[in-house]
Amino acid sequence: MNEPIVETPARQPTSVLGQVSMMRRAFMASPLRNTIFGLGAGILVVILATAAGQIVLNRWNKPFYDAIERRDIEAFLHQLTIFAWIAGALLILNVVQAWLNQMLRLRLREGLTRDLIGEWMLPRRAFRLANAGAIGANPDQRMHEDAHHLTDLSTDLGIGLVQATILLVSFVGVLWSLSAGFVFHVYDREFAIPGYMVWAAVLYAGIASCLSWLVGRPLIGLNSDRYAREAELRFSLVRVNEHIDAIALAGGEADERRRLDLDLGAVLAATRRIIKATVRLTWITAGYGWITVVAPIVIASPVYFAGDMSFGGLMMAVGAFNQVHSSLRWFVDHIGAIADWRATLLRVADFRAALLGLEQLHGDETRIAYGEAPAGAMRFEALKVVSHGGCTEFADGDVSIAAGERVLITAGPGVGKTLFFRAIAGLWPWGSGRIDLPAGEAVTFIPRRPYLSPGTLRAALAYPLAEDAFKDAELVTALERLGLGRLVGSLDAVGRWERDIDEEEHRLIGFAQLFLHRPRWVVIDEALDALKEGPRAAVLDMLRTELKGTAVISLGRGERGGTFFGRELALKVDTHGRKLQGKARPRPSSKRRLDTELEIAR
Repeated sequence: MNEPIVETPARQPTSVLGQVSMMRRAFMASPLRNTIFGLGAGILVVILATAAGQIVLNRWNKPFYDAIERRDIEAFLHQLTIFAWIAGALLILNVVQAWLNQMLRLRLREGLTRDLIGEWMLPRRAFRLANAGAIGANPDQRMHEDAHHLTDLSTDLGIGLVQATILLVSFVGVLWSLSAGFVFHVYDREFAIPGYMVWAAVLYAGIASCLSWLVGRPLIGLNSDRYAREAELRFSLVRVNEHIDAIALAGGEADERRRLDLDLGAVLAATRRIIKATVRLTWITAGYGWITVVAPIVIASPVYFAGDMSFGGLMMAVGAFNQVHSSLRWFVDHIGAIADWRATLLRVADFRAALLGLEQLHGDETRIAYGEAPAGAMRFEALKVVSHGGCTEFADGDVSIAAGERVLITAGPGVGKTLFFRAIAGLWPWGSGRIDLPAGEAVTFIPRRPYLSPGTLRAALAYPLAEDAFKDAELVTALERLGLGRLVGSLDAVGRWERDIDEEEHRLIGFAQLFLHRPRWVVIDEALDALKEGPRAAVLDMLRTELKGTAVISLGRGERGGTFFGRELALKVDTHGRKLQGKARPRPSSKRRLDTELEIAR
């Protein structure tokens, strides 16, 4: 019974303040918190020192340009020497700040990525996320690309904002004092505007900021959409690479190319929309940039031409105006990056909120109760497993399985054997009734296609224990016992074993793991049915002899000859049972693909 993707009702922070607050709480709980605080404090000290140096450099403008105006070569050379010392000190501060910036980026990325991976890899959470709808699609993109991009943008924007604020505070006073002597002559009247150039800078930058926000705001949604399309393209490329053998055998390259072209077209269409929005924004930001070249001189020129200011004083005022204006227009210069940051924060914060809220998935539905049975028993009481497709239950009602029993659970097509298997394992909790697993005893679950960890074959056999958990002789015996003797020489070979061996050997390695781990209970989902007669007989013989005290519960179609299973139970669909409620979302929509085709055509 294949389940569609379902939307999660878990509430996620929708405002930027809510998202930032959630990420702040994660940061405060991070073991790297103190390291990041230390780097941040170091950057703050460097920025303050740089601001002080900028003030000294601004004051240097007056004597330097006055010396040029007087044509005083001795004073000119002296001021160049002073400039060399100031510039050298500022250069050292720039290099130190660049190093601290990179280290802060590194630590922020480490902390955020470790946090997301830690939440994702909590027991059963990754599986439930995969069934939580669009938010569970491509989690690798969220934890790798999005987390990396968010930490880079947060570092750059955060440091830039602090630096702009400190420079603003430092130079507002300088510009205000320089404006104090500005006297305007209009006809025969004179008047002064206190802090004239400060107000001019505020008005000039304020207009630019408002226009930039109005024009640049759509970039938030456009960037978020592009990241989603990029993730889908990467997923499609990985999927084709993983199944290239079957695609080549079926001659399906042309069809796969068409699908990849559609996903690429979606990326290109999203990127074109961003380009159009960026061009519109550039008209504002670049236009103000060019006007800024002459704006401070034009603003101060009435006082200079009236003879109330020297050329050096004019250049000092221009320098202070540029510092104040550049601080005030920080928002204008970074509106594109801010929109990008906002879109990335949305993706990462939503992903983390979804992880934390997975327990609320189908929050209105009843759930199966899980508990412990006395050692040596596994019990199912009034168990019903519900899905969007229907309700599955035991035909015999309540069931109890004793230690060492060999039980076959059969069901016809579409009844939901795999969901029932997942319910026993605790992965699919929706339904009613109760499952009691044996107290204090390990239960091993074998899916239809066992997981083989990457690395050496030795590590794959020992998984989830350490690579050196078993001696060579034990590993060799396990392989030979199940007819995998040809792999004995490859114990220390590194590979992707799910691709380097055939399907039959893949499943047999899953049973070789059983031989090594010797669990007291084993629940198998159709893996025995997929084996050919010879390998299946070898597995059953191994279970009968080496694991003779192990309880084996196998879900499948039925026993093909033999008398291994001493008991048979049946699953059935409760035609009157309820179904799992909630909005179902189909796989990648054909409507979106049609929209993409139309966009490409345009």
